[in-house]
Amino acid sequence: MAVCSVCGKKRVTGNNVSHANNRTKRVFKPNLQRVRAQTGQGVKKVYVCTRCLRSGKIKKAV
Repeated sequence: MAVCSVCGKKRVTGNNVSHANNRTKRVFKPNLQRVRAQTGQGVKKVYVCTRCLRSGKIKKAV
């Protein structure tokens, strides 16, 4: 299971709720991208959510 390396966002569970109020389990997955990022140990491939990418919380490697 992939987790955002910046904010720790991961999948969460909930319910599908039908019009008849029947409930079945479902999963909400974050939009994770595998990017080459500049870290303290050099350039590494890490999973980052698109919210962290857009807000500039990670430095992408060239």
